[in-house]
Amino acid sequence: MPEALLEVRALDAFYGDFQALFGVSLAVAPGEVVAVIGANGAGKSTLLKCIAGLIRSHPDAIVFDGEPIGDVPAHALVARGIALVPEGRRLFPSLSLEENLLIGGQLGRHGPWSLARVYELFPRLAERRHMPSTALSGGEQQMGAIGRALMSNPSLLLCDEISLGLAPIVVRDLYTRLPRIVAEGTSLIIVEQDIVQALEAANRVCCLQEGRVALAGQSASLSRESISAAYFGA
Repeated sequence: MPEALLEVRALDAFYGDFQALFGVSLAVAPGEVVAVIGANGAGKSTLLKCIAGLIRSHPDAIVFDGEPIGDVPAHALVARGIALVPEGRRLFPSLSLEENLLIGGQLGRHGPWSLARVYELFPRLAERRHMPSTALSGGEQQMGAIGRALMSNPSLLLCDEISLGLAPIVVRDLYTRLPRIVAEGTSLIIVEQDIVQALEAANRVCCLQEGRVALAGQSASLSRESISAAYFGA
């Protein structure tokens, strides 16, 4: 694998006295898509929150672009090139769709993504640009959340449950856009419960179970049986 853009090294994570992650390790190369799968409560979202700076960890437990970032706050990591598409989309309800997108570009980080490019990627958003975010469908909100993250021109995009609550046809449409994002120089980590979708989209898969890595490897080399066993703990 090429030199890693991101390395997670034996990461432990806590909510107060409760330990949610136990020695999790993961690497993402430039231009790579890595899917993190697992059942509810496996620690997937916690892993993304640690990488995004929402949960602090030991500095050396997470290394991005050669620098330890485990104790760097979220706003500083956005400036360095990490953006999170949160579970549930989390668009600002008092703002229009376009205002939500513009917030994503506040730091002025150099890169390929602008309002025009986001609207090119998601033409439906251009049609809905002046609508309140609360008036959008679930799929449109997810497009908006991805677009807002892209406006920060990240090197690493973290997507938490793209398919959550969406119809299969909408999910497939969203996933067809991911290769265009990668082609612009962005690596992806996708947290996903839909195993089939994850395997189709990702170069590599990491399966978490109860806060630990149960299985990891190239998507093409992992059998459905091994993934199912790791996922369900069989």
